[in-house]
Amino acid sequence: MIKKIKNIFGKKEKKPKKNFTNNEFYSIIKLISGEEILSFVMLDENDDDPILLLQNPIVIKMIPNNQGIIMKVKPWIEMSNDDIYLIRMDKIITMTETTDQKLIEIYKNYVYEENDSIDVYQPSGQVKPSPKMGYISSVEDARKKLEKLYKA
Repeated sequence: MIKKIKNIFGKKEKKPKKNFTNNEFYSIIKLISGEEILSFVMLDENDDDPILLLQNPIVIKMIPNNQGIIMKVKPWIEMSNDDIYLIRMDKIITMTETTDQKLIEIYKNYVYEENDSIDVYQPSGQVKPSPKMGYISSVEDARKKLEKLYKA
C-alpha cells in the first residue's frame, strides 16, 4: 500500500491506468497548510493526477490536564455536512497508514456517534455508557434480588 503511494511521489513514469479503490486504509495526513488529519482514505489513480479521497476526516487535539491527556476530536471542515473530500497529492507533505487500534477506535466512535457534538475522548479508561453495552438487569429485578439477599 505505502509502496504504491510512494511511487506517486517518485518518478512520473508511464504506467497502465489502474484503479486502487479497493485499497482503503486509515491514514494520518500532514497537509502543506500545516494541518494534521486522521481519515479513512482511498487512492484514486484513474487520471495522470492522482487524488486522495478522504472519508469523514477528523482533527485530534491533545490537551494536557491534571489527570493526564485528553483528546479533543472535531471534524476537519466544521461547517460542512459532506462525508467525502478530495485532495490533490501536491497538497500533502506526508502521510502514513495507521494501524493503531486506539486511534482507529477514536475515529470510529466519533464518526458513528449519533450525537454530532464535539466529542472528547479520555484515554484514562473512562468510557461513556452506550445502548450497545447492555444492562445486567432491570431496576425492578435488581430490587427484588437485593431484597431477597438482605431479608434472608
